Amino acid sequence: MGKMDGRVALVTGGASGLGAEDARVLAREGAKVVITDMNAALGEETAAAIPDCVFLQQDVRNEARWAEVVAETVSRFGRLDTLVNNAGLVRFGSVEDLSLDDWRLQVDVMMTGTFLGCRAAIPHMSHDGSGSIINMASVAAVKGIGTIPAYSAAKAGVIALSRSTAVHCRERKYRIRCNAIVPGAIVTPMTAQALAELPAGEAGLDQIHNHGMGQPIDIANMVLYLACDDGRHITGTTITIDNGETME
Repeated sequence: MGKMDGRVALVTGGASGLGAEDARVLAREGAKVVITDMNAALGEETAAAIPDCVFLQQDVRNEARWAEVVAETVSRFGRLDTLVNNAGLVRFGSVEDLSLDDWRLQVDVMMTGTFLGCRAAIPHMSHDGSGSIINMASVAAVKGIGTIPAYSAAKAGVIALSRSTAVHCRERKYRIRCNAIVPGAIVTPMTAQALAELPAGEAGLDQIHNHGMGQPIDIANMVLYLACDDGRHITGTTITIDNGETME
């Protein structure tokens, strides 16, 4: 028996990178999985390679689309146990030169998108103790990185939102847990693009050199732990997976 047998998971940003690996690991353990992404072609390709996986195109900033995605997930599979708010992107620029449009884009996708996901999913999540919301934050939320202020601020908001959501669910006796994961540098397409855009001498490059880069499975294993019964006594927690980067 798999650790996720009989359960249903919804993973945003699931076409590639961390989201795709989360979906693969959850499906491997028996979950039926819905992945969403803006990239329809890649999303369909990823879903086709994962057993019991369905792709739905989604812009996580769209409130109405969240309602549709959750409703279709429940309609197809009869329940919703796990939500992984993973969708994200990064735009570079210091607090002096980052455009307002790039600020709003990052905050809207990662902080507002996570809020909309939590709000849409909670009323439909199972209350039998299997309910788990897992929000993807970043080491950028807990350390200063001068070139990504909007990304850092949005991910810090994700951590605070996760705690508030955990408290809310506990107070309402929903039996739904909510936690945040803080990854360090992980080998993903988004990270590769970001590294290509960083100027020589950027502090972030030194951090990667000193601590190395993790693999998506390093994060997906924690997603599985928090989603299944192994993590049944964990809520309102932020778990850092960064090979010691934030110790400095």
